[in-house]
Amino acid sequence: MKKKHLKKKPVAARSKARPRMAKKKQKAVVTGGAGFIGSHLVEALLKDGVEVTVIDNLATGHLRNLDGVKDDITLFVSDINDTHALRNALSGADVVFHLAAIPSVPRSIYAPLPSHDANIAGTFNVLLAARDLGVKRVVFSGSSSVYGENPAPAKVEHLPPAPRSPYAVQKLTGELYTMQFDEHFGVEGVVLRYFNVFGPRQDPHSPYAGVIPLFIKQMKEGKQPTINGTGGITRDFTYIDNVVDLNMRAWRTPEARGKVFNGACGESISLDDLVEAINAGLGTDIKPTYGPPRVGDIRNSLADITHAKKVLRYNPLVPFAEGIRRTVQSYDDGL
Repeated sequence: MKKKHLKKKPVAARSKARPRMAKKKQKAVVTGGAGFIGSHLVEALLKDGVEVTVIDNLATGHLRNLDGVKDDITLFVSDINDTHALRNALSGADVVFHLAAIPSVPRSIYAPLPSHDANIAGTFNVLLAARDLGVKRVVFSGSSSVYGENPAPAKVEHLPPAPRSPYAVQKLTGELYTMQFDEHFGVEGVVLRYFNVFGPRQDPHSPYAGVIPLFIKQMKEGKQPTINGTGGITRDFTYIDNVVDLNMRAWRTPEARGKVFNGACGESISLDDLVEAINAGLGTDIKPTYGPPRVGDIRNSLADITHAKKVLRYNPLVPFAEGIRRTVQSYDDGL
């Protein structure tokens, strides 16, 4: 008897496609994230869709700097030398942006022990926790102060360091530790040497305030700013947006591993020119006074940013004059 070939019933199409697994967010930790630079970086990371954890003891940072993002981050109000809190903060992180520091040359001279504890011991603890918790990359915030009074007209990363203050020694030590952990422990290290960063949220009330917020505060009050030394002293003033962009590139660029980059604009601005730029922003005509130079300060500072341009495809986003205009406006808005 001939067998009948039964037709298979068609399988009903599924009404819903199988849900895809959501892609895990990358996690970044910002030490010192309630500070001036750190809080701006936190905002940029959130805009980039990154999960952000901040650890800050609020010694120089302020919670108000995080008012706009406080519901979107995980915050540890703790010191980076508190290893328990630090490890909790770094757990599951893909990258650590290490900005926590006591960032003052004078303070490192007048009170060297707290600076040492924050800038050397704290950095070591961050790197050790990153190693133990499997963090892939640490971006270390260094300082142009490591160049000291090197006579080169523009500071290039391969120049021999010549620190002239405890702070500069501490930052150089942090660089060296970062590179040692890269070489021996597999924690990818990138070093950024900042040149006189300025912008909104820089605290003008600190006894160790940077020259730009201090001058703006004084000149808004109709006071003459005091230049320590001559008006011909020069700096490579760098607006905050440029430094934030550099940090993001230092994380996202694989070729950045194990390298040092200047964080600057590659432009030499005298302190007399700075006063004129602030006058332009305020609509005033206030002349500076002049006093003795500060201990540990260097006379001229200018960065060569060729290396960052080549490897990180970095170009300053905001020039000096526009940065001053924005900063003055932010003080009008109450920071």
